[in-house]
Amino acid sequence: MKKLTLNEVLQESLKDPQEAAAYLDVALEEKNIDAFLQALKTVAEAQGGMSAVARKTHLNRAGLYRIFSSAGNPSFRNITRIIDSLGYKIRFERQTVRKGPAGRAKAAK
Repeated sequence: MKKLTLNEVLQESLKDPQEAAAYLDVALEEKNIDAFLQALKTVAEAQGGMSAVARKTHLNRAGLYRIFSSAGNPSFRNITRIIDSLGYKIRFERQTVRKGPAGRAKAAK
């Protein structure tokens, strides 16, 4: 029996749309664009690969790899095209507001 690497286990897990959505949510909550783009790339690879994303987004593969590179600086439009091509959407929800010192409202972290 072949032992799976951590990356192979992750790739297999992210084939499940619910697992992938949760993975992207956690990455987005980190508020780190590089971490989010890496998570998005990992999901894209798990759910059909860059060729499939390129076909659905009408972006070429080289452009996609540039977007996901450490030097990439993707536009919001391209990020949403990739997210849409994978069948996901971005949602916003209001942060829970809690009272800080002296009774001032403070956004929860």
